[in-house]
Amino acid sequence: MNENIAFLELKYGNIYGGYPNFYAISEIALLVFERGSNKIFLESWINQANVDIVDVYAETDELGHTIRRVREVLNMRTNRRYPYHEDFRLSEHDLQFAFRNLRSTKNAIRNFLNKNLNKYRFQDMIVFDGRRDIFLCERSGVRFNYTNIIDIQKDLNRETDYLFSLNKLARVINFNTDRSYLRSNNLEYWLHPIAARQIIPGTAAFDAARLLMVFNEYTMFHDDFLIKAAILLNKVSKRKEEKAAQLETENNDNDNGED
Repeated sequence: MNENIAFLELKYGNIYGGYPNFYAISEIALLVFERGSNKIFLESWINQANVDIVDVYAETDELGHTIRRVREVLNMRTNRRYPYHEDFRLSEHDLQFAFRNLRSTKNAIRNFLNKNLNKYRFQDMIVFDGRRDIFLCERSGVRFNYTNIIDIQKDLNRETDYLFSLNKLARVINFNTDRSYLRSNNLEYWLHPIAARQIIPGTAAFDAARLLMVFNEYTMFHDDFLIKAAILLNKVSKRKEEKAAQLETENNDNDNGED
């Protein structure tokens, strides 16, 4: 018998120039995987409110290790990006205008998720560092009363004593997609063109696709997954040691030059 399992990913950011702890959802992706048939269904929602938010993303090296975090300003209606200035503040009038624009999106978020929760009828939903994702959905009126929410990052942290990022795990499983298939070390799934069009790097849909492949590799090829994860962590650790040694050498050279 086929059984559905869902993967939830959100993109969000705080209002540019507003409160740093108030977040607005910019994208939602709900990917449903049908075990047995390996069918993939992907539902996406994009916020069209005329509000500028701060988009934070990680620049990574070839190991998936974060080099730096980049902040940009994203207008959700136009999808245009602007430079971020840390000292920028909205006037109280403009901030209240942004809040009013966001209030109308609560119904859209609630309707989108409730419709698909009822449509696909799954019990387990996988998230990745999903505490805030769930909170933001619930703040919009979504209820997950009959859903078993599994945070795979927490499960991995308990097992490996390391807090993996999704970027690193994508490297562990050798995730890739050619817009027709999702592939990893041991798995390959065909994508319907409707789903494939949504899976673009940097989007919530792309992260949901990566999360699907990470979860299935972790649960279906557990030992192989852990071995490859350990190999990647050893490479990351070795690179850190090399950079530390290089920095120490440069500091010593500078000290000798001053003498």
